[in-house]
Amino acid sequence: MQGRIHSLESFGTVDGPGTRFVVFVQGCPMRCAYCHNPDTWAMTGGTMMEPEEIFEQYKRNEDFYKKGGITVTGGEPLMQVDFLIDLFTIARKNNVHTCIDSSGIAFKPDNAEFIKKLDRLMELTSLVMLDIKHIDPEKHKELTAQPNDGILAFAAYLDQKHVDMWIRHVVVPGITDDDKYLFELGYFIGQFHNLKALDVLPYHTMGESKYEKLGIPYKLEGVPAMDKNKIVEKKAVILDGIRKRREENSLQ
Repeated sequence: MQGRIHSLESFGTVDGPGTRFVVFVQGCPMRCAYCHNPDTWAMTGGTMMEPEEIFEQYKRNEDFYKKGGITVTGGEPLMQVDFLIDLFTIARKNNVHTCIDSSGIAFKPDNAEFIKKLDRLMELTSLVMLDIKHIDPEKHKELTAQPNDGILAFAAYLDQKHVDMWIRHVVVPGITDDDKYLFELGYFIGQFHNLKALDVLPYHTMGESKYEKLGIPYKLEGVPAMDKNKIVEKKAVILDGIRKRREENSLQ
């Protein structure tokens, strides 16, 4: 099963534990206002590649990945589940740590055929980095043009499958930095036993030039980059929500 690949990165350091070989897939239904890879949106384009070909490129520098592994990001990796199953089957046979960086938007709990494939993929997956853009349903639609109910259900699914989960959240001034919603995000993820890490990331404007080149209007024009010094403060609010949920669960 070939994958539609946007690009490959040999030495990723922010895409999971350790130094990683990163596969950027082509195609994503999300339209996040702050996305810095709008060139991965189209479901067409990219380069068709075999899993074996990609793993062979990983092998060229495998000594650098001993504490890392392979991460598939995008785009949205779960739009290409069959390809991921084939790639991760090869990786796990070679004892390689496998990670998916996903928005969760492709999760369809009512699609039995999809869930069957996803169950198989999760057996081959060491870690899922789940990007939760906004905990509020309406504000999520405003930010991404997509609902978040399936995304939140995907987090619960990962917990049920005992797949390690890292949560990522981008803090955008005036959009995702409200303490009320940050606490609610923490309260939501605090219920999960598989939560292993929380990455709170500052919004940056480095992707704006890509929109200009592609002729796509940049929805956040004029929004300043997030003050990195405030990220610790914002992360603390999410952590408060996590602690609150866990305290309540311990009393039940």
